[in-house]
Amino acid sequence: MSTVALKDVTKIWPDGTYAVDNLSLEVQDGEFMVLLGPSGCGKSTVLRMIAGLEDPSEGEILLNGEPVLELPPRDRSIAMVFQDFALYPHMTVSENIGFPLKLSGVEPAPRQDRVGAVAGALGIGEVLGRRPSQLSGGQRQRVAMGRAIVRRPGLFLMDEPLSNLDSGLRAELRAEITSMTRELGVTTMYVTHDQAEALTMADRVAIMRKGILQDCGTPTDVYRRPATLYVAAFLGSPKMNLLEASVYVHLDQYIALNFGEQTLYMPWNDPRARAITRYHGERIVVGIRAEALTPVTPQTPGHILQGRIRYLEHHGHESLAYLDIGATAIVVDEMGGPVQDQAPPEGALKRIGGALQRLTRPAAPELPVPPRSRDRVSLLNDPGRHARKPAELAVRLAPYPQVSPGHPLAISVRMEAVHFFDERGDRIDVGWR
Repeated sequence: MSTVALKDVTKIWPDGTYAVDNLSLEVQDGEFMVLLGPSGCGKSTVLRMIAGLEDPSEGEILLNGEPVLELPPRDRSIAMVFQDFALYPHMTVSENIGFPLKLSGVEPAPRQDRVGAVAGALGIGEVLGRRPSQLSGGQRQRVAMGRAIVRRPGLFLMDEPLSNLDSGLRAELRAEITSMTRELGVTTMYVTHDQAEALTMADRVAIMRKGILQDCGTPTDVYRRPATLYVAAFLGSPKMNLLEASVYVHLDQYIALNFGEQTLYMPWNDPRARAITRYHGERIVVGIRAEALTPVTPQTPGHILQGRIRYLEHHGHESLAYLDIGATAIVVDEMGGPVQDQAPPEGALKRIGGALQRLTRPAAPELPVPPRSRDRVSLLNDPGRHARKPAELAVRLAPYPQVSPGHPLAISVRMEAVHFFDERGDRIDVGWR
């Protein structure tokens, strides 16, 4: 049995940067939990704190219900697989895999038996006599995993173990890692920035942004009902269409959602209508995934938007059309906030002089600002000139359709699949999961 609990864990770097901000998360016995987010969001720091390689600034970490902050890494029954494999170059594959057992005092004969069994399961039994420099990237990754598995730990921590591999090998090893950890029944925490890995491998996904937990649930939950605008924008390919809409409520009739030149009407009997009525006369963000849009004829009854194709992308199995419907898009940057205006460029000499001044003068003391207070800004009121642009509505079409840029297109919208967010990026909904 191996469970993990993080309670109000915060990590602040010496310069005042919040790497992790007030994170609370529980991982059940045998669960495959994926920490997902862009680079710099704090997910690897979480793993390092659990492993004992970093100490939290605040909060508590429990393994199997027991606090472990005073325990050294070797006593936590944890095996960690790193992004760069971290193999010993002077040792053979067999010696690399068996090294943890040698440190534990396991006799040579049983040690070799366990090494052979693990290598066979990972498909590297024929390369046990080679050194890491003689292996492919996929084989080195299997060796790193074998070294972790052979210890039979209570908890696996995997820090982007597939990011250095090509896409074909990543897909193959995704399936191997998932099946192996489930067969072993070992609790696993897996860090990645790749949403495909997260959605295909995880029992549950925890999405992070700037050290703050944005959402946590099954892959189906976080995809179908994202808790925040950031999660909605981060998950999915193509990205969710995020449009600015003005709300006008017609009591006991319908709610009109105006997208500039066009309008969608939400029926009054929609269970979400009561929540939307609070925003009468205000602007909200409406999210529509490509699978909620269907090309139709303009005369088709229902919830219809019309526009012209700006450009097409052909992907073999399908084509994506990007449609101009006269609406305004909401753009969420990689780190999850609205893209802000940048200072106008200055002359090269002035920039160099400013940089030298910053390097040579003592830094003014500055109190760290918690990310939670920094992020509570409106996405609709003064979001920065680069955060608002004409919408390009992504629509899925058949492979190589008989249309071209400039072609008019009408699309039907499944209103039950539409998402709503307020100006701060929080989900507007009822019956939250």
